[in-house]
Amino acid sequence: MGTAERPRRITMTPAARRVLEAAARLFYERGIHAVGVDLIAAEAGVTKKTLYDRFGSKEQIVVEYLADRDERWRAFLAPYLDAARPGPPARVLAVFDASRAWAAENSPRGCSMVNAHVEIGDPAHPAYTIITGQKQWMLALFTDLAGDITPDGAGELGRTLMLLHEGALVAHGLGILADPVGHAREQARALLAAAVRDADGGAR
Repeated sequence: MGTAERPRRITMTPAARRVLEAAARLFYERGIHAVGVDLIAAEAGVTKKTLYDRFGSKEQIVVEYLADRDERWRAFLAPYLDAARPGPPARVLAVFDASRAWAAENSPRGCSMVNAHVEIGDPAHPAYTIITGQKQWMLALFTDLAGDITPDGAGELGRTLMLLHEGALVAHGLGILADPVGHAREQARALLAAAVRDADGGAR
């Protein structure tokens, strides 16, 4: 999660898991600031005392919510990367394929990290490093894959792929055009094909 210190995590009891599941649904649907601990406790079927006994604060619930989303996304992505055809271009496109499926299944309102960043702009908030850390991890992934195509241009290509990917997720949440992740994938495919041609030409 980058160079920043990782936030404290808690051990999940059954009651804590119910709280987290309720909070995750509510935070994503309504926004973090709009949801209070009373509503979370009621939706989870626990007392407010139990909620505080397990988490200590609403901030810690937010930490667990975003960390859990990040962990689930990485686990969701892994088999797409593993199943991709040999070669870095196919693995890059597999990231877009995974994001397209994830967005359809889990993110009708857009990227939870982007949405949370709108509400949590303070770097001192314990969940801030989860948000930025996930995006740093994605940038590093794109840059590593780009480096296998064009070592000298890995940074630029990685940043461009990241911008295509993140812009598509934002557009998906806004619902202003059809299949933005699919469109971004096609732009990435064209970009990768050009990078491969350039790399092959430079190798001659």
